[in-house]
Amino acid sequence: MTTTEQLSALGSILTQGGLHSLFQPIVCLSEKRVIGYEALSRGPSNSPLHSPLALFAVARQAGRLSELEIACRESACRRFNDQQLPGKLFLNVSPESLLEAAHQPGRTLQLLQDFGIPPSQVVIELTEQTPTDDFQLLQTALHHYRAMGFSIALDDLGAGYSSLRLWSELRPDYVKIDRHFIDGIHQDALKREFVGSILQIAKASRAQVIAEGIELVEELAVLTEMGVDLVQGYLLCRPQEQPPRDARKMLPKHDSNAVALNDEGCDLSALLNEQPAVARDTPTASVLEAFRRQANLNSLAVLDARGHPCGIVHRHSLSDVLLKPFATDLFARKPISRLMSDDFLAVEITQSLQQVSRLITSRARQRIEEDFIITHEGAYVGLGRVIDVLKLITELKIQQARYANPLTLLPGNVPIQQCLTRLLQQQRESVICYVDIDSFKPFNDIYGYGRGDEVLLCLAQCLNDRVDPSRDFVGHIGGDDFLLVLGPEDWRNRLNQLLDDFQRQCRRFYRSEHLEAGCFIAPNRQGVRQEFALLSLSIGVVHLHPQACEQLDASQLAEMASQAKHHAKDVPGYSVYLIDSLMVSGRAPSRASPLPQGSVLVKGFANDT
Repeated sequence: MTTTEQLSALGSILTQGGLHSLFQPIVCLSEKRVIGYEALSRGPSNSPLHSPLALFAVARQAGRLSELEIACRESACRRFNDQQLPGKLFLNVSPESLLEAAHQPGRTLQLLQDFGIPPSQVVIELTEQTPTDDFQLLQTALHHYRAMGFSIALDDLGAGYSSLRLWSELRPDYVKIDRHFIDGIHQDALKREFVGSILQIAKASRAQVIAEGIELVEELAVLTEMGVDLVQGYLLCRPQEQPPRDARKMLPKHDSNAVALNDEGCDLSALLNEQPAVARDTPTASVLEAFRRQANLNSLAVLDARGHPCGIVHRHSLSDVLLKPFATDLFARKPISRLMSDDFLAVEITQSLQQVSRLITSRARQRIEEDFIITHEGAYVGLGRVIDVLKLITELKIQQARYANPLTLLPGNVPIQQCLTRLLQQQRESVICYVDIDSFKPFNDIYGYGRGDEVLLCLAQCLNDRVDPSRDFVGHIGGDDFLLVLGPEDWRNRLNQLLDDFQRQCRRFYRSEHLEAGCFIAPNRQGVRQEFALLSLSIGVVHLHPQACEQLDASQLAEMASQAKHHAKDVPGYSVYLIDSLMVSGRAPSRASPLPQGSVLVKGFANDT
């Protein structure tokens, strides 16, 4: 298609109104509700400019970007209003269009007035695709939007030319993490570090983080565990002309295999206070009387007709309102829905303590004396106290520190024993890996214990890089012995990556002559000088099947992994030895094991079987 034809197609779209508006939901995980929809534009289905990339590229080239964006906003507002969609409307705006001479200030506000949408319901989402140098002019334009009542979102954080500076300069209400950092986050420790840093900055700047582009259940699980509460992506819902409104139908079903293997993974049953709730049409006087009767009652949940939370009433907030002159007489007969707060935290009872703690600390307005609502599949079951969460988290941290390895800070033998016990109790198919470093003692003898500690820290990092924090476990037994628990799906691939990582990173610990020779000379256990190969890993693997769990206890499972490790060490260099728990327990497997019982595998084994 020639440039002339592209410009002609663009002109037709702008004059004839050929744009289509799609909407993709943005879901709040803690409350399991849609908080808004991002409006996405498409050209006519039979047009070469159907794709938004082609459409906006041609408009940018023709100097008609501002004109196109206004047309997109008009289409989005009309469709949003026609469907009476709940929550906020996220409208994409290119910073460069704000700086165009053709940009008309106030046009967006006029559109919203035409369709009866209040500015407080709209989020201006900055999408950066080209360098933005005029920060002062851009800041002036954004302050103008804020003054009119709009919220501001920064899109594709980490992908743009100057997104971090935009964040610093504009202090947006929302930041959307670029899809690149979400893709495969469950298998990439560096991406988890990046997202963790973003969460910390967002907390300091009081911005809400939205993870967009989520396509895998594993990605969602890790982001949830990290404390990301607002999510968007194909996993939940693709952009649609008539998008769904019920977030519960979009969220993937709970996976019992994703139960965490540490103490922080316990659910909220221990925190549950089974306090009564009130309906939204309950008279305020009745609620006030309930607080008077129960001196220790801090909050009351307010429920809709389905028994789902729709608000909360805090004792201190209600008192503040009713202390005003004539307030008691004015509100006594009014329904409590007039005074309740709809800014509340509701969490599922199955969520982990760690998840809830992160949600609480991410809420700038959450007061330590306030309560949060606990639900089961959306229905109200009781209240939890913020102070109880913080106390329990503190106790767990102290316990973890008591039993952590002092060098690597990984869980030590007591948490490892607890992890194996949970595996057996859950009857969960897993792969238990006992990891040992070959030639470690002679390495220590010639390089010193300081360099040996660096090797142990290196291996600890390599192990952490291979775990999915929502479902795996890594612990330090002691010395150069580590324990790794993985899911049964892709364990061979992850162990291969572990072996590659360790071999590559260990190169920095050797002297050049040892690297060139591929070995070093050191005294053996009898004090005789001997040639030793460079450091490698021996891994004993136990494939634990649910059917074998009743026949084993944690000590037997640990001993089985230790035996597999000893068999692996009989093979020079990188090796893995597999034991199938069903074979050992005498029960035939219900399906074929990934590898034969007692298999000895060397580096690259995933490709050899």
